[in-house]
Amino acid sequence: MPPPHCPQGQAHTARLSSLQQMPEADATQLSPKDPSMPASREAPQDGRPDLSLGTTPDNLGTSSLTDGHTLDLSSPEKAEDARPNSPEEALWTTRVDGRVRLRLDPSCPEQPPYTVHRMFYEALDKYGHLHALGFKRQGSWEHITYSQYYLLARKAAKGFLKLGLERTHSVAILGFNSPEWFFSAVGAVFAGGIVTGIYTTSSPETCQYIAHDCRASIIVVDTQKQLEKILKIWGNLPYLKAVVMYREAPAGEVANVHTMEELMRLGDQVPEEDLDAVVSAQQPNQCCVLVYTSGTTGSPKGVMLSQDNITWIARYGSQAGGIQPAEVQQEVVVSYLPLSHIAAQIYDLWTGIQWGAQVCFAEPDALKGSLVHTLREVEPTSHMGVPRVWEKIMERIQEVVAQSGFIRRKMLLWAMSVMLEHNLTCPSSDLKPFTTRLADYLVLAKVRQALGLARCQKNFYGAAPMTAETQRFFLGLNIRLFSGYGLSETSGPHFMSSPCNYRLHSSGKVVPGCRAKLVNQDAEGIGEVCMWGRTVFMGYLNMEDKTREAIDADGWLHSGDLGRLDSDGFLYITGRLKELIITSGGENVPPLPIEEAVKTELPIVSNAMLIGDQRKFLSMLLTLKCTLDPDTSDPTDNLTEQAVEFCRRVGSRASTVSEIVGGKDESVYQAIEEGIQRVNRNAAARPYHIQKWAILERDFSISGGELGPTMKLKRPTVLEKYKDIIESFYLEHKQ
Repeated sequence: MPPPHCPQGQAHTARLSSLQQMPEADATQLSPKDPSMPASREAPQDGRPDLSLGTTPDNLGTSSLTDGHTLDLSSPEKAEDARPNSPEEALWTTRVDGRVRLRLDPSCPEQPPYTVHRMFYEALDKYGHLHALGFKRQGSWEHITYSQYYLLARKAAKGFLKLGLERTHSVAILGFNSPEWFFSAVGAVFAGGIVTGIYTTSSPETCQYIAHDCRASIIVVDTQKQLEKILKIWGNLPYLKAVVMYREAPAGEVANVHTMEELMRLGDQVPEEDLDAVVSAQQPNQCCVLVYTSGTTGSPKGVMLSQDNITWIARYGSQAGGIQPAEVQQEVVVSYLPLSHIAAQIYDLWTGIQWGAQVCFAEPDALKGSLVHTLREVEPTSHMGVPRVWEKIMERIQEVVAQSGFIRRKMLLWAMSVMLEHNLTCPSSDLKPFTTRLADYLVLAKVRQALGLARCQKNFYGAAPMTAETQRFFLGLNIRLFSGYGLSETSGPHFMSSPCNYRLHSSGKVVPGCRAKLVNQDAEGIGEVCMWGRTVFMGYLNMEDKTREAIDADGWLHSGDLGRLDSDGFLYITGRLKELIITSGGENVPPLPIEEAVKTELPIVSNAMLIGDQRKFLSMLLTLKCTLDPDTSDPTDNLTEQAVEFCRRVGSRASTVSEIVGGKDESVYQAIEEGIQRVNRNAAARPYHIQKWAILERDFSISGGELGPTMKLKRPTVLEKYKDIIESFYLEHKQ
């Protein structure tokens, strides 16, 4: 991969290309130092690697490994096994330097509270020699082992201390997934700081809000574009002392802006004992991660996660999902979803350390088309995507199929129908009839190979609902999509599905050691999902009123989500309390089932949003499936192959959204009206009927503001943005 372009014409990138040649800290040569810590050890006195990233204008792409700097790997943690929570401590706090009483429970698996450093340190005994991080440089894959990863995190931690990181202040990271993101995050925690991710799509104003709220002492960015956001707002950030860049170097000399290589060199100036003292003072019930909600309503809230939250979920949440320890099978995953989101951070970063997974980083343009190439090269054993990612894969396959010859198309449709029938009728059986095995061998295995998912045993989705159409499509490819359910406030998954724990459309069962209940259930058993356990967060930073709203007097977290539990304990999410539409006639209407029914009935529809709160009847906004701009990922005017096929089937020659909407294409509008009427006929009662609808000129998008960073629909934004169209539904009705 060529180095990124810088305005001055000279590329500056922090390279990791020589790290795979580093000498290893051989666990068999390390002797215990602290009797209270069986996993503690000292580094051997030979082969002490320098972990500077060695990027200079004269020496791009190399790493200096020759300074012979001694790193003492003895454990600084002296009293970590002592339970830090005393009876008088509360279950929540809004202070970043506060401590909480952990939700220890007799029914919990026996894992004493411990810190992130302890988790990583103990992993070195088992996984130190294994590949931890894979990254592509100049067209070839290179790797960092767990021993190297740990030492890099320590160097970053010391660099942050040298730059003035204060206890319980933040290191905010604004950049695409990379090894530098990982060891900056771990290093921030080692140094007694709080790691805070910021979405790369955030505006300067959002960056300012988060950086000020979390008291960021240091911000790590990946490119000049992100640096310029910070330079614009720096004057309004009283706690900010320095910025560190890792994918590009600054376009010019800027005070207090450093390259990643410079950060590592600064770390060499801090004695190991100083860092050890910081680590030894840490307790499991202290905050180490801040995750900011994407702010679908109001300002983003800073979700404070403790060290125990992270180490607990890394073990038990992933275990519930069937993730294997490297002693059994080293999991291989591709990191591409935003690490500022809780799902990706837990799945990619913290779980990897707990179980010794190999994490390979996709290119920054992964969601613009390069992800499938990375998947083919890496062949992950476990993969996660938000529903929109899986939908885009489905749509791409459908486009290829539509352009295929008659025989190939018929073969695939036959194979998928055979496999779908088997997976629906025998969901828990691995014993397949001969016809099903033949379909898989001749056709479906080749499709999975082309997707890079041939070795993938666990395919997950989360962060938003997934349509039944998408789940059935992948079942037809013999790819089960396992769902998890949780919030930033539950450190990620509180419920998990897995190969051993699966039901179609379900979010799985509660993670071992956690509890859940439904409150205010209706006649159908649907109520608000409430949760308890070691996953539950410490509180919202500086927001006591919001914290009291979320956590009740007994310490239960109220999710705001509606769901039902079946007799076997499987959870089915049915909607959100705040999204529940209450018509002016007093009817309670959950929008999700109706929206999904419309999308299933009308394959040309990309997004459907139901409207009707405090209105006399229901109406709906629709968008059409269109291709995305390869550079910006914004929706274009061109319909997808599937949408064009729909048009041809109903007698329209349209190939663009504007042809349909601008010209009120009679064939398409009539077909959509007929589809809406079919949905209405299946509705539970007349108040659930859609009486008015409109097709928007542009699909929903992140840039348009209708979708959040994880493609979750931002309903209040849509209501405001399209209020004139919405009002027209009801004005016409009055006349």
